[in-house]
Amino acid sequence: MEFKNVTVAGSGVLGSQIAYQVSYKGFNVTVYDINAEAVEAAKTRMEKWQQRYKEDLNASDAEVKGAFERISFSIDLKEAVKDADLIIEAVPEKEEIKLDFYKKLAEVAPEKTIFASNSSTMLPSQFAEATGRPSQFLMLHFANEIWKNNTAEIMKHEGTDMKVFEDVVSFAKQIGMVALPIYKEQPGYILNSLLVPFLDAAQDLLVNEIADAETIDKTWMVATGAPKGPFATLDVIGIRTPYNLSAAHAEAGDKKAEKVASFLKEEYLDKGKFGIESGEGFYKYPDPAFENPDFLK
Repeated sequence: MEFKNVTVAGSGVLGSQIAYQVSYKGFNVTVYDINAEAVEAAKTRMEKWQQRYKEDLNASDAEVKGAFERISFSIDLKEAVKDADLIIEAVPEKEEIKLDFYKKLAEVAPEKTIFASNSSTMLPSQFAEATGRPSQFLMLHFANEIWKNNTAEIMKHEGTDMKVFEDVVSFAKQIGMVALPIYKEQPGYILNSLLVPFLDAAQDLLVNEIADAETIDKTWMVATGAPKGPFATLDVIGIRTPYNLSAAHAEAGDKKAEKVASFLKEEYLDKGKFGIESGEGFYKYPDPAFENPDFLK
């Protein structure tokens, strides 16, 4: 199946990036979110992405403007999906929110439509039944700063039709991604199977007052040659995401995760420090300390 019309449901940090990248590559894109405030926030984010595309990809004014003009926005789910060949779901990383969304989506999406979740931590089998079309459902996970970190992990479940899987792998390549097919369910896919334990270890060191965030990042950067440490990485991801994940583990009885969730909420989220998007997280932006030439001394 050739995709022409793509709906992105959820317009947060990654949802807005996905929508913009898909449009930039010439597809018709509709962005769905639950209210006008969320949609306006998405438009503001996309203004930032336009600037970043010019800086990072040498995109022209005409190219970034054209990409934005190909995107339409809707707060009516039925309207947003009426022509969709593919729906990419990027709603908050909470199982009950996603399940509720898929049940509503199943009622209004055309029969032809393929559903793909951008969830970074959950498995397709958790939602396959709720979609009402398990053979047309799979995961399509992107890394943050999608235009630069252009990975697309495509993960099937046992019931995913192989033709659907292959079509989504092909689509990922068409939107400029390096397609990474995953043939069996794996919590965390490839990227987060590697990244999450790394970020968790860093947060444990900080919460338990072993060292401060800058020292932990400096250690990693000097010792491995990496351009960013774990806390700079968390600022890019946005601190809400690690908070949601820790809070979910805490609800399941994980005391260590409960300590991390409380810390992130009290020290960062409650103070409006969400990461790069708010201008402050573990670092202050636009000139974070880790970019200072003297940081690694």
